[in-house]
Amino acid sequence: MSQKPSIPKGTRDFGPEEMAKRNYIFNTIKDVYALYGFQQIETPAMETLHTLMGKYGEEGDKLLFKVLNSGDYLNKVTDEELRGRNPLHLATKLSEKGLRYDLTVPFARYVVMHRDELQMPFKRYQIQPVWRADRPQKGRYREFYQCDADVVGSDSLLNEVELMQIVDTVFSKFGIRVQIKINNRKILTGIAETIGASDKIVDITVAIDKLEKIGIAQVNEELRADGLSEEAITKLQPIISCQGTNEEKLSIISGVLKNSEVGLKGIEETKFILSTLQAVGLKNEIQFDLTLARGLNYYTGAIFEVKALDTPMGSITGGGRYDNLTGIFGMPGLSGVGISFGADRIYDVLNALNLYPTEAVNTTQVLFINFGETEAAYCLPIISKVRQAGIRAELYPDNAKMKKQMAYANAKHIPYVALAGENEINSHKVTLKNMQSGEQSLADVEELIALVANG
Repeated sequence: MSQKPSIPKGTRDFGPEEMAKRNYIFNTIKDVYALYGFQQIETPAMETLHTLMGKYGEEGDKLLFKVLNSGDYLNKVTDEELRGRNPLHLATKLSEKGLRYDLTVPFARYVVMHRDELQMPFKRYQIQPVWRADRPQKGRYREFYQCDADVVGSDSLLNEVELMQIVDTVFSKFGIRVQIKINNRKILTGIAETIGASDKIVDITVAIDKLEKIGIAQVNEELRADGLSEEAITKLQPIISCQGTNEEKLSIISGVLKNSEVGLKGIEETKFILSTLQAVGLKNEIQFDLTLARGLNYYTGAIFEVKALDTPMGSITGGGRYDNLTGIFGMPGLSGVGISFGADRIYDVLNALNLYPTEAVNTTQVLFINFGETEAAYCLPIISKVRQAGIRAELYPDNAKMKKQMAYANAKHIPYVALAGENEINSHKVTLKNMQSGEQSLADVEELIALVANG
């Protein structure tokens, strides 16, 4: 008995309807990126392990999918090494390549390799799958897509402004109401400096990042467990419980950080971004949030996070400013700022809120019924004209029973069915049936095109 086929855990098949929805997401994001002058690149699914290893920390290295060398991959491994069973050491001998873990490190490698060909600032976007050898669980997959956009080679804060406009435009097109949160790594550094705990910045930010989930009392307990003094925790309270408008919160924090040069610089940058966005106008709310603390070992300036307002979901977009993207490959000093849309989470939000446009998920717009050889031959030139007008049309390939052909149209959610029998052929027309209302009308090609196009 043959074994039932399966796919690896943490991966998924996507059927036609799912693909239509995913393409709607990708195409919407691509169109907005292009609208703002970003250019698309792609990098290989595989990178050398020399490129990937050591870029994500020890835990990240363990989550890299390694690709066995071609041919006799054991020829460079001694019996002693095999008996030693050191997985990381063996991986370097058995594999020279791995599947990409994210799009950022391949992008950094791309910039270094193609530096002389690139016009700076370089505005790139990339929508491709990435792979992580993680333990699969709900909402966490081993293969998933990232939708990144970055500007490198420019320190201007206008890039941050533009990325927030992109976020606002994308979610407005999706019809998803979001809240855009903004903070700055320099402000967080200034806070740690001001309360006398500069060496504890990571502990402080990891703890206050959980404020919304666990509450201030539990945050304080975590800070104590991390070794913060009671004096430092007391000084922190008015900062993390700061309320009011963006302007009021910035005013309060400016007073608290008045002796921190780096903190005041972060406030100045945040004020510029917020005031510029206010001048250009956004459809969605942008909020200065002191508890936002993402990727602190990576980001050096503004940090962003986006949450949907009408359905419970984690962050659906994030990003920020970094100062040394290409330093890991020996080309220091190249500043950049980027964002990444979480396509899988956006997919879930659009599903939860039923926001997919009908035309995005319905492939065929009109199905021509096949009554036989003569009728099919009559329909084919009409179908050609209909397709030339940009309308998606198909002819049922077999002269099957009418019930079966109509069931096919219903199963594929095709909104119109065209029928051509002896009477229609004689009058050089077809009968067009609206599958939702049941209404039928006799139409020539131009009338059919107009009726279907106007829906």
